[in-house]
Amino acid sequence: MDEELNPKERVLKLLRKEKIDRVPVFSGMGNVTMFGVEQHGWRFPEIHVDSHKMASVAASTFQSFGFECAVVPFDLGVEAEALGCRINYYPDHTDHMDILYPTVSQKLAEKVAELNIQVPSDLAQVGRIPLVAEAISLLKETLGDQVAIGAWVLGPFTLAGQIVELDDLIKKSLQKPELINNILDSLDDMVISLANIYKKAGADYLTVREMGACEDVLSPNTFASVIRPHLERILAAIESPKVLHICGDTNIIVEHMAQCGADAISVDQKNRLAESRQKVGAETILLGNLNPFNVLTMGTPEDVDEAVKQIIVSGANAVWPGCDIWPTVPKQNMEALVAATHKYGREPR
Repeated sequence: MDEELNPKERVLKLLRKEKIDRVPVFSGMGNVTMFGVEQHGWRFPEIHVDSHKMASVAASTFQSFGFECAVVPFDLGVEAEALGCRINYYPDHTDHMDILYPTVSQKLAEKVAELNIQVPSDLAQVGRIPLVAEAISLLKETLGDQVAIGAWVLGPFTLAGQIVELDDLIKKSLQKPELINNILDSLDDMVISLANIYKKAGADYLTVREMGACEDVLSPNTFASVIRPHLERILAAIESPKVLHICGDTNIIVEHMAQCGADAISVDQKNRLAESRQKVGAETILLGNLNPFNVLTMGTPEDVDEAVKQIIVSGANAVWPGCDIWPTVPKQNMEALVAATHKYGREPR
């Protein structure tokens, strides 16, 4: 291909399985950096509760480094808060080297049997959902012709782990799968509704993050019987482009992931990427799997360069961090990430 695509065209064409000029470097998860936060003179807790600040910091990773997307939100608490959980934003925290994301400080229940999930009928107006939607709209307005705007939602099992004690959720998934399925049914509807809200606000692509359903937590059989049907339902209801991400070593379930109905699957740094490519075949869009902390944040630019090279050689369709970029990532490492993708991403594989 002789035509030079812009970042938005490159990412969206990839997700549509169209021919592109080179491998892109982007994500569907958090990619905020303290470099971007501090450019504005803000503190980390502020960017989660103000739509203008959220959008500005999300845009800065593209504007500063050429990272080919802008994605919101940044934390895992949006859905849980909308369902009634209490969130701690750490408003008085000032040490920028000690990053504290908003966390659930009070769950809906300790035991699965005690859950009484009430999904608000006016979901678009609840908690920080309108704030995130406004940030998406601001990003669309300011960067929408240059870069793909992404948003993400939690998968139903991961969301359940935010609103009830995780140990009991995992135990009941083995002991009483029918009970868990009933709970996930109600959360499916919320996830679909939220995805549609973000799409309506202007998101170009959506990622479903089912981080809690990895092999480290659930067996492949439990994934197939309890988790996969819900992911299939959600992904069938969400407009493309859509990505499925699961954390941990997903090699043993990667074929299930590829069959859930997403346009692409994202795997993290524990995944053996070349093995996954072999399992899912050449047609699956496979995104991954740069280690966002040990390599991107704690490594050298040379480490980043080598990691990017290996990711591309292993068959990834895009260089995509295995989880959220850690905000204290050094400026030179972000520059090395983008430069290495440009360098190796055009080579025939």
